[in-house]
Amino acid sequence: MKFINKLIRDEAGATAIEYGLIAALIAVAAIVAMQNMGNNLKNTFNTAGSKLACAQTTAGC
Repeated sequence: MKFINKLIRDEAGATAIEYGLIAALIAVAAIVAMQNMGNNLKNTFNTAGSKLACAQTTAGC
C-alpha cells in the first residue's frame, strides 16, 4: 500500500512530460520559423537572379 501511495504522490513523471511538451513546442516553432525564413530567402535569391539575368540582356526588362 505504501508503494501505491508513493506512486500517486510522485510528480517526477509529470515534470518530465511537461519538459517534453515544452521541447516539442519549441521544435515546432523553430521549424515554422525556418520554413518562413527559407521561403523569404528563396524569394530574395530569385529576385536577385532575375535582375542579374535582365542586366545581361541588351533589350532590358
